[in-house]
Amino acid sequence: MPKTKLKRYKEVQKFDNVTDLSHLRPGIKAERRGRWAAEAFGNDQPVTLELACGKGDYALTLAERNPEHNFIGIDIKGERLWIGAGKALEEGLGNVQFIRGQINLLNGFFGPGEIDEIWITFPDPFLSNRRRTRRLTHPRFLELYRQVLKPGGQIHLKTDSPELFAFTLETIAEEGHELLERIDDVYALPEIPELLKIRTYYENMHLEDGRTIRYLRFRLK
Repeated sequence: MPKTKLKRYKEVQKFDNVTDLSHLRPGIKAERRGRWAAEAFGNDQPVTLELACGKGDYALTLAERNPEHNFIGIDIKGERLWIGAGKALEEGLGNVQFIRGQINLLNGFFGPGEIDEIWITFPDPFLSNRRRTRRLTHPRFLELYRQVLKPGGQIHLKTDSPELFAFTLETIAEEGHELLERIDDVYALPEIPELLKIRTYYENMHLEDGRTIRYLRFRLK
């Protein structure tokens, strides 16, 4: 591991807005499971997740704009979380936390109905068909989301991948989920919704490459 990454990895373990759950295994529950709002934020306000958050761009911006809500970014890369968590500490954002952990163990992190909504921002599309089960909108992940979302909780997907976009649409239709909004080209809209103006580090790179940004909002049946 390069020295900079190693240094950041060690430092992020000491941040009080980062919880390291990378050691959890299937069947093991996090100490705060079912009590994140109360114990991590000291309130009973709604909790929004950003999955595969990277540097936490969406979680941070949403937290800035919605101080009355709680936000949690999840990623397995400690050096990426160091950036987002460090920025949150610098700016005094007490309504955003980060978890270092595997998303496939989400129901061990959170209790039933603990999460209000989920954002999936520019995840790895895993284009190889043999790796399709690793896509974060695959039915096996949607079932995990169902276990932690409140009834009626919404899922947002923002992606530059036409393959993942199409796969998610097919999954929504095949599984009977409710498609609430579909945008095939965010930046072709005459007026871009405020929530979709937030740009992640990777989104800026994709835009520079001339890629089309797509968006879906849906609810599980």
